[in-house]
Amino acid sequence: MRRFILVTAMCALTLPLFAQQAPSSSAVIHAGRLLAVPGESDLRDQTIVIENGRITAVENGFLSADEAGVPGASMLDLRDQTVMPGLMDMHTHVTGERDPYANPHDWTTKLDGDVLVESLAFLERTLMAGFTTVRNVGANFEIILPLKRGVESGHIPGPRIIAAAGGITPTGGHGERQGYRPDILEAVDNSVGVCNGADDCRRAARALVKRGADLIKITATGGVLSNTAAGVGQQLMDDELEAIVEAASSMGRKVAAHAHQADGINAALRAGVASIEHGSYADDESVRLFNETGAYLVPTLLAGVYLLEEMEINTQIPPPVLDKINAVVPEMRNAFQRALAGGVNIAFGTDSGVSPHGTNAREFEIMVGYGMEPIVAIRSATVMASRLIDRDHDLGTIEEGKIADIVAVSGDPMSNISAMHNVVFVMKDGHVFRQP
Repeated sequence: MRRFILVTAMCALTLPLFAQQAPSSSAVIHAGRLLAVPGESDLRDQTIVIENGRITAVENGFLSADEAGVPGASMLDLRDQTVMPGLMDMHTHVTGERDPYANPHDWTTKLDGDVLVESLAFLERTLMAGFTTVRNVGANFEIILPLKRGVESGHIPGPRIIAAAGGITPTGGHGERQGYRPDILEAVDNSVGVCNGADDCRRAARALVKRGADLIKITATGGVLSNTAAGVGQQLMDDELEAIVEAASSMGRKVAAHAHQADGINAALRAGVASIEHGSYADDESVRLFNETGAYLVPTLLAGVYLLEEMEINTQIPPPVLDKINAVVPEMRNAFQRALAGGVNIAFGTDSGVSPHGTNAREFEIMVGYGMEPIVAIRSATVMASRLIDRDHDLGTIEEGKIADIVAVSGDPMSNISAMHNVVFVMKDGHVFRQP
């Protein structure tokens, strides 16, 4: 009954907003500048035709609805904007957000319903920033899966969610909450992903798939924000990593590996993971393995920059965490530049939730500041991200037959990447959520 009341309240709040955004079944967009396939095409004065949530044509010139073959379609004027595919963030945590001024123990007072309600604003801010798809790589399955379904059904405005329904970590590893009495931790733990030994880790991967995971997230190494002085080196052993990848693959799931130090990065790559999250100490051997396996780096540079900024104002960060921030963050730039120079596949990811949701575009600025070309940065959040999640057949570009996920920014991001903050138009699944 409590869950029914909560869902009813959510729908009452979100459905009116969504209903206002619902378009006609067809639309015509006039795009002044169109990055239809970022990194491969840069077109001027284009017409995009959308029917029933799909792109049915991209034509030269500005056509009327009648000329485009969709009489009565909604006309959307983006002739003064730069238009591109919906953006994708491959590393988010949409059910939480760090607050340097908050009580760090307030999680002990919150019900799942509290967290779910807070997440609604995070999802909407992410969508309004132009991100129509996110890969969420860490959240309570009882919260993230209802949110995913709520977005899919149209009850909640937000990005499409590719969800890891929890994660896999060894006992005491980065994926476990640290720093509290054991009885408190045992009382709140509902993870099926804590494992020790190859057989147990196979069980964990299968259990997460059973829960509804779209991908398997693992913590191959220690983590910066774990309240423990356990370092950021390899924590899941080679045989455990191999067992997880094997079990996940047998059930049609890819593995995303949180990994900081090179030993854990390289072990995870040898085991066959699809992506390395963070990759803070990636070395020359890492670059070789990335290219050999075709795995992706999801660099999450914004998380490091934000944590350095937070240190200036947050007096409640535990000493073990402070030590790891100071040690790890300076390494992230060098590792990213090494990967970039080495031709590694790079997919856009922010670790939003560490940084505020809706500020995802800061990652573009950092990537470009570290040497990536602006169009390559945009490509990482469109074409490359769609390939990582095996959705390049229907997402990631503006082409006939693709889902109508389309965004527009004011200004020229090729000459000033900060224009990516100036999102003025957001369409997802053919629904307009924001327009000039």
